[in-house]
Amino acid sequence: MYHMLQIKLNLWEAVMVARSGAAGRVRTRRAAGVYGYAKQDLTWTDTDKPGMRLAAVRASREDGRFLGYLSFESFADTGLHQHLGPAFSYFLQGGLTDFQGTARAGEMGINLAGATHAAIAYAPTLLASRLEAPVIYPSEDSVKGETLHAGARAGTIVNAAPELLPDINVALETLAWEATVFGGMQRRLVFDYAQTPFDRRNVQLRLLPASKLPPFVTTAPLEFFVIGGDLTLSGESQGAGGFFVVEAGARVEMRSDYGCLCLAWSEGPVAWQDLAAPDPFAFAARAGSD
Repeated sequence: MYHMLQIKLNLWEAVMVARSGAAGRVRTRRAAGVYGYAKQDLTWTDTDKPGMRLAAVRASREDGRFLGYLSFESFADTGLHQHLGPAFSYFLQGGLTDFQGTARAGEMGINLAGATHAAIAYAPTLLASRLEAPVIYPSEDSVKGETLHAGARAGTIVNAAPELLPDINVALETLAWEATVFGGMQRRLVFDYAQTPFDRRNVQLRLLPASKLPPFVTTAPLEFFVIGGDLTLSGESQGAGGFFVVEAGARVEMRSDYGCLCLAWSEGPVAWQDLAAPDPFAFAARAGSD
């Protein structure tokens, strides 16, 4: 799995370089397994849905995984589809409406396996998106060309639990900040992957200027979206609108020089290099680790 992820990342970087011409920004890496992507280096592409575009950091047709931006013009409509696994939409502008209601800027929209809906943007909308599984559309005509959802495919849609609403919409500003043992870092737990087969975490972090975490090694993939400020991982720096993809087994030194607000998706607890401490991404403390 690690080798396949690395191959996909390397291939995607080659495509990024060819499309954007930003060879210096994309190719230069200061640490193995740590990849930063600035917003200006991403390539926007029209999708098969009118009025919808995407800018991918990574995308896989095989397993439906995606990280990047999605944008919607007014009245753009996704069409009916069903999620086969977790999908995250952090709303930066505008909103999307389905039969449940409307998710708006500042909210994290989460769809679990089985979520079935069609969403429309009544105003221009921009979101940072992470998909973790394929999406089913009802016909081949619904998945032509560059699809809105990575791994979109035609299939029979059966909503096994129609009484369950399709969206978990979390207004991040309503969540309380919790202190951590790391000076200068606060955390909000956004989603603990309850009702899924995965033991992962989605959190929002706030780092004060000049804050720094001790070095750690990832045991599973880790991804970031920088909402505001600056974030540096192992010498690779990104500002607002940037993304990070970190492979399993990477050694990470994490800091912010001038303050940072970011989202993180961690697929497993980290291993500390020089100390015993709780996990920074809200995994439960293990024996001997706190």
